[in-house]
Amino acid sequence: MPRKVIIDCDPGIDDAVALILALFDPRLEVVAVTSCSGSVESERTTQNILGLLEKLDPPRHPRLGAGADPEDAPVSDSRFLHGEDGLGNIGLTPVNRTHIMSSDKLIADRLRSAPERTTLLCLGPLTGIARAFLRDPSIIESVDKIVIVGGATDCVGDVTAAAEFNMHFDPSSASTVLRSATTKSMLPLEVTKQVTFDLNLMSLLPPKHTRAGALLHGMLPHFFRTHRQSLAQESITLQAAIGVVYLLEPSLFTTDQFSVEVEELGELTRGATIVDRRPFSSSRRDIEIVTGVDVEAVRHCVYNGLKFAGQSTEGVS
Repeated sequence: MPRKVIIDCDPGIDDAVALILALFDPRLEVVAVTSCSGSVESERTTQNILGLLEKLDPPRHPRLGAGADPEDAPVSDSRFLHGEDGLGNIGLTPVNRTHIMSSDKLIADRLRSAPERTTLLCLGPLTGIARAFLRDPSIIESVDKIVIVGGATDCVGDVTAAAEFNMHFDPSSASTVLRSATTKSMLPLEVTKQVTFDLNLMSLLPPKHTRAGALLHGMLPHFFRTHRQSLAQESITLQAAIGVVYLLEPSLFTTDQFSVEVEELGELTRGATIVDRRPFSSSRRDIEIVTGVDVEAVRHCVYNGLKFAGQSTEGVS
């Protein structure tokens, strides 16, 4: 039986790649995709998800929830890497759909009504998840596991010296989720950035005549270009995609249990992920942190997943 999952994301090119992997893998049933603000504003991320689903036409169409911007979101985003539209400026045709439920309501309704426990895969800031938990705390017991792609447990960030982007964007919501009484796993920046992809990835993508291939060939050249121009890097990371691989192949990762807090108020440390590694600490070690990764094996999982997605969309572009 496939694992039921809700994906909360802010596409973003790497989130788009993650969606392509998840929507076509028979081991997962993506029951809902909810948007959040992050890489670009929430209105755009919602439209990006709509456009991606329209283009991909997956075998099962998940329900869609529309996110909202947090009140104290920083002015920074990731357009410099992902493009003005968040998807490499590929120009997806706008999709008009009325009566889209809010992300937090959809998450709460799905968890409340589902007879089975559901995994939450969080690829962006945790705004919608926190709001769902605050809307109805009883739903927490219906969560199988929360997998969070974010944080920097060595306090070497990517958006500031101390903080990873998703935690920095909405640290209050991150604190709410990390303190919740659920099973939680975190894939921090220092682990996901180990799995890099060079230009050889382009030759391994599905053909352009497939739905998945057309999107990937449209987005990824922009990502390689902006990484080279803005970060002086010839390779890219697809951090969100590593989260999907973790759901599918957890044996490729090593983990340890720690207590984790997120700094909410610090002027220089907003969003810093603080891990209590003291051997005799009284804090609950309730968060599973991924500490190691089989880089080559995970990279090949991404290659194979994209190839399968291309085969599943062959001849329908």
